[in-house]
Amino acid sequence: MPTTKKTPSPQARKPRAKAIPTREEIALRAYQIYLERGGAPGNAFEDWTRAERELLDSAAKPRRKAAPKSKAA
Repeated sequence: MPTTKKTPSPQARKPRAKAIPTREEIALRAYQIYLERGGAPGNAFEDWTRAERELLDSAAKPRRKAAPKSKAA
């Protein structure tokens, strides 16, 4: 009998995506950048792309596990 090859589901074939920031997260960071400038007029597009880049860079960095909490006696 011929054997059939099982193909993985589309979800299984996709490499695990890193955390992609949402529009809301990017908008919030862009607003923070605007506030850091003192609310001075600037380029909203540059703020948006900087915020997006910062969030993507921080998502790409591996995170360290938190140290176990010690119980105080």
